[in-house]
Amino acid sequence: MSTVHEVQSPGPASVEELLKAADQLPTDQLETFVTQALLLRARRRIPYVPQKEAELLLKIHEGLPEETRARYYALIDKRDEETLTPAEYEELLRLTDEAEEWNVRWIEALTQLAQLRQISLSDLMDNLGIRPPTRE
Repeated sequence: MSTVHEVQSPGPASVEELLKAADQLPTDQLETFVTQALLLRARRRIPYVPQKEAELLLKIHEGLPEETRARYYALIDKRDEETLTPAEYEELLRLTDEAEEWNVRWIEALTQLAQLRQISLSDLMDNLGIRPPTRE
């Protein structure tokens, strides 16, 4: 007669363990993890988030990939120092277009969510604790 052994999973990871694990993720996976964690927090604050609102919240919290953002600001610094090469100038133009397209999508998603909730854009941003993207 064979017996089945139950495999018990350890208890939930501590915040410290989760942060250590997150620190090991590649940047793109870390961004996905953060977005999913923000959605989890939103679901706990508001038990039911309609699908359309959830999709908009994902877009709002997505952001430019960290590598793109870092490169963009590095090129801006080089431009300000007047050490930008012609190839870097072309790259900066491309990244500027990409950042502007992201900003448009971000504002559109915020506006749509504000309309769905029938509140002003500034009230929505205050409610969600959202500030315009800044250079950090």
